[in-house]
Amino acid sequence: MTSRGRKGLLLALSAAACAAGLTVPVQAAAASGRDVGALKWRPCAGEGSPAGAECATLPVPLDYRKPSGPTVDIAVSRLRTDRPQARRGSLLLIPGGPGGSGVQDLAQQGEKVRKATKGAYDIVALDPRGTGGSTSADCEVSEEDRQMVAFRAWPAPDGDISEGAARARRIADACARNGGPVLRSMSTRNEARDIDSFRKALGEKKLSAVGVSYGTYVGAVYAQMFPERTDRWVLDSSADPDPTRVAHGWLNNMSGGADDAFPDFARWAADPARGEDRVAERAADVRPEFLALAAELDRKPRTFKDTGHPLTGNTLRQVLQMSLYGKERYPAVVRLIQAVRSSADGPVTAPDPFPEPLSQRDAAVFAGVVCNDVAWPRDVASYQRDVTADRTRHPLTGGMPATITPCAFWKDSPAEKATRITDRGPSNILMVQNLRDPSTPYSGALKMRQALGDRARLVSVDAAGHGVWLDTGNACSDRAVSEFLVTGKRPAGDVLCK
Repeated sequence: MTSRGRKGLLLALSAAACAAGLTVPVQAAAASGRDVGALKWRPCAGEGSPAGAECATLPVPLDYRKPSGPTVDIAVSRLRTDRPQARRGSLLLIPGGPGGSGVQDLAQQGEKVRKATKGAYDIVALDPRGTGGSTSADCEVSEEDRQMVAFRAWPAPDGDISEGAARARRIADACARNGGPVLRSMSTRNEARDIDSFRKALGEKKLSAVGVSYGTYVGAVYAQMFPERTDRWVLDSSADPDPTRVAHGWLNNMSGGADDAFPDFARWAADPARGEDRVAERAADVRPEFLALAAELDRKPRTFKDTGHPLTGNTLRQVLQMSLYGKERYPAVVRLIQAVRSSADGPVTAPDPFPEPLSQRDAAVFAGVVCNDVAWPRDVASYQRDVTADRTRHPLTGGMPATITPCAFWKDSPAEKATRITDRGPSNILMVQNLRDPSTPYSGALKMRQALGDRARLVSVDAAGHGVWLDTGNACSDRAVSEFLVTGKRPAGDVLCK
């Protein structure tokens, strides 16, 4: 439903920047004189926004335990129904990430969602604190440490993580020095509270919502914290909600997810219709060809002609991991493979997929949310052991999903316990999930389904890729989600769409 460039779990690390927005300082509520919760709508200025889209700024407490204390600004938007007589409420688009922009999602997909739901809703969205036009933080991480393949801490060609551990420590130290109270306030539970503040400001007793990728966890947490305020709730591409691991577990699971999705890519890459662009003549040969090329780049890195940046085995692995999110991304990794093959030892003419470092905003919001939500292991040696094992079991991802992050050196303990998702609450949730999802694997979605019990129904889709509703072109799953949002009708039990 939302742009795949933003909805992938932790894929906020791969995008160039969130929707444009200034860093807004924390303000004292008393000094500001603002009515917290009031919305002053104005036409959205963002490029590509649908006609009639409106934007506003919602001030919310920096710390909900101190409702009269300092506030932060949350950017919000809405696209009113074009069929007022059919309107039944507001439908919230919850972005993925952490780091996705809901306002951007609405600008790109609001019209499509409004059409699919037959005007039953005003489509609404917000930028979680730290993203887009909302108040942000800046860890002042060095440009070198914000390079994509560096920030994501791919292990060295021999599997060693010492360089990544040193970088993770530097990033954590930078966030401790410079992130300030806004960074410390970033968490899934606070995003859920901000959503509820938005609900109140909209004047809605209940919200309906579609959460995608990480947004499914936000949606599940909201439904656990505020169950009586949920109407029709859709979770598209869910992860394991285990409260003891949360993002640590999500990252680990990406190894198996890549293995699940790779055969679909291999069949496409070996299709005779590709002609000279085929990676191999047989689908079974694509994997060894890819692994051999990655190993060659490990031994002898190349450079990109357009930027001069190094092209390493890990760069190729990162491009593959991202390309598995959807068929429209497959050509990117094939072009890179063919460019390496055709350029002997000189610079590679394929465009550098990561010409710019991550923005300070993206670096801060990723670190802030995933490190504030739950305590991560502190023992560097345990990460090294995990990487060694993961590289053996899942060579496509080279140990990256098991590697160390700044959370291992985070200075602050989580302010709250992570939310345990349970079966206590209204039975008004519809889950939809691809069987071969590279980012939020099906096995994790089954854990979410189990946790929700009779509150949910699961629509599984026999497809690869990340994201389902209005994305895959599967009429069965699109119909199930749209019908539920419009009429409230869900399948009597879990179903499989082919």
